[in-house]
Amino acid sequence: MQATVGAIASSVPQEERARRDARHDRLFGWLLKGCALLVLACLLGAAGATLWGGRHAFGTFGWHFLVSDAWDPSTDTYGALVPVYGTIATSFIALLLAVPVSFGIALYLSEVAPPWLRTPVASAIELLAGIPSIIYGMWGLFIFAPFFSDHVKPWMTNYLGDKPDDGKLSWVAQHVPFVGKLFGSDYPFGASILTAGIVLAVMIIPFISSVMREVFQTVPTRLKESAYALGSSTWEVSWDIVLPYTRSAVIGGIFLGLGRALGETMAVTFVLGNAMKLSPSILDPGASIASTIANQFSEAAGLQKSTLMALAFLLFVVTFIVLLIARWMLRQLAHKEGR
Repeated sequence: MQATVGAIASSVPQEERARRDARHDRLFGWLLKGCALLVLACLLGAAGATLWGGRHAFGTFGWHFLVSDAWDPSTDTYGALVPVYGTIATSFIALLLAVPVSFGIALYLSEVAPPWLRTPVASAIELLAGIPSIIYGMWGLFIFAPFFSDHVKPWMTNYLGDKPDDGKLSWVAQHVPFVGKLFGSDYPFGASILTAGIVLAVMIIPFISSVMREVFQTVPTRLKESAYALGSSTWEVSWDIVLPYTRSAVIGGIFLGLGRALGETMAVTFVLGNAMKLSPSILDPGASIASTIANQFSEAAGLQKSTLMALAFLLFVVTFIVLLIARWMLRQLAHKEGR
């Protein structure tokens, strides 16, 4: 009888503790769900606010707004083609330059560099990631753009473009399609789409290389040692072992850098030229969505302000499409690895 009473007495605190733990688990689950829904609400709220703010522009210009290169505040005629093209072009150039360099940096630090050098170089890369974008913009405007204008742009214009100083087209401009228009320019200064792309590449290299370096270090040592034991070189181990093992995370890091480039404002504003004119040449000035909004929003009113809000919504759409492509690529890779 006493044993039964003792068992009942001991079970009562356990039941109370179980109920208390279950109540705390529910509260913790609701808190986590609230955090997730808060992020989603902020995203939908920002997208909805820009769409609502740009409704006048979308209603006035319709689908023609997306394909028009007109931008004339005096007549309230606007088009999104020039800023959208500038955003995509500068981001693509930045990615084209940053990915190979980032891969080389990450590979050097994880596979080749001596231990005493890895920490200083890695710290320097992390320091670059923490530099404000306006510093990159000032460096691009006052140092890199004049250097580019004096030493790099003349060579590109004379040997690759269709507008050389002496009027004689090079063999490349005559025989390789689109190269002449791509590098032909009469603009005398250094601010251009290519300059902005190079500055963006310098900005996103720390992000991409840091992600690649971290994921390269997760490759099991046994896999690499086995490849070396079979006579593989460092390049073969990197290309055939390290990269396939980490390709999903590498692609994620690349698209992280691309998202950083798409939304950059200050650095691009300094070196892009901010010309609302569509040109096939990457040596001519241009405009991006972020730089257009930064330059004109403070003085905009009426239809122009609505147009800038519409551009902000388009930047949301472009970024969302990039994320969808990234998720699709990762899913395809996961599916192939599953096979």
